[in-house]
Amino acid sequence: MSLTWAYVFEHPGTDPIADRTVIDRAGQRTLLVPVPGTDKAPSVAAELAATEGVKLVELCGGFGAAAVAAVRAAVPPEVAVGQVAFGADSVVSAAAFAEAAG
Repeated sequence: MSLTWAYVFEHPGTDPIADRTVIDRAGQRTLLVPVPGTDKAPSVAAELAATEGVKLVELCGGFGAAAVAAVRAAVPPEVAVGQVAFGADSVVSAAAFAEAAG
């Protein structure tokens, strides 16, 4: 049995099922899951926990605190929820990327 985790990131215009990438190697299964907006992440994360056996959901650093809290509330307590953080030296570049992405 593989250990399954998911990385969830925002990418406008995507379908979390059709555009999902799966890497299954050496006893670890990784799901790379785009969501069209952070508002879709809670339901997607709940589905991943229920149907894919995901035990860890890692969220892109572009997710705000409210979106992270919504995902945490949507999944069972045994599913860990983490968030990528930007180092202080990357904050300006990350903000510029977010502004360009709209």
